[in-house]
Amino acid sequence: MNAGSAARPLDPAEGPGPVDWGVATATAQRLLRPGPVIARDAAQAAVRGMRELSVAAESHVREITGLGAGLPLLPGDVVDRPDWVRAAVDGLAALTDHALPRGAGGWRGGVLAGTAGVQAGMVLAYLSTRVLGQYDPFGGADGAGRLLLVAPNIVAAQQALRVPEADFWMWVCLHESTHRLQFTAVPWLREHFAAQVGTLLSTMDDATAGLLSRAGEALRSARRKDTEEPPVALVELLQTPKQRAVLDRIIALSTLLEGHADHVMDAAGPAVVPSVATIRSRFTVRRNPRGLADRVLRALLGVDAKIRQYAQGSAFTGHVVDRVGMTEFNRVWTSPETLPSRAEIADPDAWIRRVLG
Repeated sequence: MNAGSAARPLDPAEGPGPVDWGVATATAQRLLRPGPVIARDAAQAAVRGMRELSVAAESHVREITGLGAGLPLLPGDVVDRPDWVRAAVDGLAALTDHALPRGAGGWRGGVLAGTAGVQAGMVLAYLSTRVLGQYDPFGGADGAGRLLLVAPNIVAAQQALRVPEADFWMWVCLHESTHRLQFTAVPWLREHFAAQVGTLLSTMDDATAGLLSRAGEALRSARRKDTEEPPVALVELLQTPKQRAVLDRIIALSTLLEGHADHVMDAAGPAVVPSVATIRSRFTVRRNPRGLADRVLRALLGVDAKIRQYAQGSAFTGHVVDRVGMTEFNRVWTSPETLPSRAEIADPDAWIRRVLG
């Protein structure tokens, strides 16, 4: 299932950045696992079907959210796992170069960048089997953004869940099209996100680079099956107060984006996805880690924290929309000042009082 384009090559003459993305790409490609084996005709039909549904999905998202009127309706790019890795590296390199120019921020040469590249490649290889799709606001040949649908993962998930093929494809496309619309319909959002990441990167020190040394703590957290709250991402345990303030803003924004997309994909309802209730219930079970090794990896990578974001962000969106309607909810996109704080995500009435009066 190949339908992607090669990532922009990184120029070694530019000097080392915080991550050697060439090393990251090579590491991930060596560790990649193959996707499901399906007939060529079925694979080609899946690529065509997902591309077509990505256009239809964004039309539905625009009707639900009221965002994006007048913007062009473009199909997503259907890719396989190697293509996704290359695209992810391209987008991440663009983001880090945008947020933290090469040679800035105290990064000390190629050794540190190479080590970070190996670690990033391992993360990308792990995620390459799990990511169904994504909108990368910094990807694409012109850096203007790219919607990716990872065909082998979508096919594998649909088969594992035993749900209707077209319904599941549409459901995934609704989520990713919402993300694309968030960034294309809200002009300031891309630069704001990049600025927050840049601020975080510029404050990082050697303590933050020691993330993997906390594997023991991740193991202990993963073994605590009786805890009510899943463990936070380990990166949160390594923050200085200044970093934590920036990280809180990034987490609040990403929680809003993920929860808003989850709300929209379900709000489309059975008229668009007839088996939406079955898909949601089975997919929620699928998100739970199955074994100890998986729980450890998820804790290290912050996957459990991200899953919590879907639920918290969806609850925030649903509460505000129920209280004041989608039009008033959309005031969240007015400016960085109208975004909810991390505390307001957990207390949506506080956001309503502050922003809507």
